[in-house]
Amino acid sequence: MSPSVVHVTGARPNFPKAAPVISALAAGGIRQKIVHTGQHYDDRMSAVFFEQLSLPKPDINLGVGSGTHAHQTASIMMHLEDLLVAERPDLVVVYGDVNSTVAASLTAAKLCIPLAHVEAGLRSFDNTMPEEVNRLVTDRLSDLLLATSPDAVAHLGREGTPAHRIHLVGNPMIDTLLRHLDATAPSRVSEHVRLPERFAVATLHRPGNIDDAVELDKIVRAITEVAEMLPLVLPVHPRSRVHLERTGLLDHPHVHPLEPLGYLEFISLVRGSELVITDSGGVQEETTVLGIPCLTLRPNTERPVTITHGTNRLTKTAQLAEDVRVQLSKGRPSTWPVPPLWDGRAGERIGSVIGAFLGHTG
Repeated sequence: MSPSVVHVTGARPNFPKAAPVISALAAGGIRQKIVHTGQHYDDRMSAVFFEQLSLPKPDINLGVGSGTHAHQTASIMMHLEDLLVAERPDLVVVYGDVNSTVAASLTAAKLCIPLAHVEAGLRSFDNTMPEEVNRLVTDRLSDLLLATSPDAVAHLGREGTPAHRIHLVGNPMIDTLLRHLDATAPSRVSEHVRLPERFAVATLHRPGNIDDAVELDKIVRAITEVAEMLPLVLPVHPRSRVHLERTGLLDHPHVHPLEPLGYLEFISLVRGSELVITDSGGVQEETTVLGIPCLTLRPNTERPVTITHGTNRLTKTAQLAEDVRVQLSKGRPSTWPVPPLWDGRAGERIGSVIGAFLGHTG
């Protein structure tokens, strides 16, 4: 009988990363089960991704829903423990840096089930970010550390991770992007939503930007200044909506709020934009490959390769409007560097690494 793998996903950023890995392991004949923790339970943040990315429907949905970091992590662990005890898979695969990831990592480690982390080694060196804590814990517990970029490999080496556990495989999220590129023409969104002829896109959801009322008011003033230069399309993350409604930003005449978009619709929107303002890690990666200028509204990034080999720049609230002016004067680049191994074959490489680890030659 072939070895068995359990994939644990739970939030919007996980699904584009998991799709190429699941496909590669299926092609290799490895038995798989997909667990959706339900960390993101809104269909617009979850179910639509399974439909659009041709992901098999989850075998198990834990339905944990929202909550504080501690409550959400604990609930996932309690549900997963029963599942993993019953299944006893040969490997658990986790993705990225969300609470589902660290919860699954802790549960697998305590049950002595081997663990693989896709997107290992990313570091912002900012422990006030919940995601950074999740990354550190997950990487410490993982048996296979599947890195997207050389800087991630270097971080793991400096932290004392044995070299035989670390594999530079590229970025499976980019596999998904390239696979679906033909389905993401800018017209996909404009056919259904009235958009300005020229526009910027903004996404904001990080706690450091959204939850602090004083900081958010500063960001809103800066965003409003940008909107006076160029209309701004703003897909509104559910956790951000209540905060943004308080500021009045969503009522600004040059700000166009949208409900959360499916994967294909969001990529289409980005491809049609002049530039993107974001605090999202995944958007930094997607714009890097698409050649869309990206201004990341954060003091740091765990993806510096998108700056050295892409179109991303860090910006501060006070300088955002000026950075937008400068970027608009430059226009989109005609050529741009892309990180090594972001070539659409990361899923295949991950499949090979996992197959070798499991001793599977199928």
